[in-house]
Amino acid sequence: MAINYNLSKVHSLSDNDTDFVLEIVRLFVTEIPKDFKQMELGIKEKDYKQAYAFAHKIKPSLDLLGMLISFDEILQVEAWTKSKGKRKEIEATCESVKKQLEKAIKEIKKDFAI
Repeated sequence: MAINYNLSKVHSLSDNDTDFVLEIVRLFVTEIPKDFKQMELGIKEKDYKQAYAFAHKIKPSLDLLGMLISFDEILQVEAWTKSKGKRKEIEATCESVKKQLEKAIKEIKKDFAI
């Protein structure tokens, strides 16, 4: 049973098409870690445009997979990029999202034998 993610929106969107659901979770597992690393790099280098672009790209996936806390934290990252804040201000939020993503991805891989 999923603890770190929720596929109810995916099932609703797909009319319970299992192939579609599997494709969504596969894309999440393969693409989101790469996008997150690019967001982290943008934050590290204070490249606000890059950090924003990748946070914005990740956001719909977090919503779709019911990762509400991570979704709210990605919104904080987006706001941070717009205000051009100090890196120290966003590091804890970024680390929190990273841990939640790692847990969800690990669980998805186990649940779907990916």
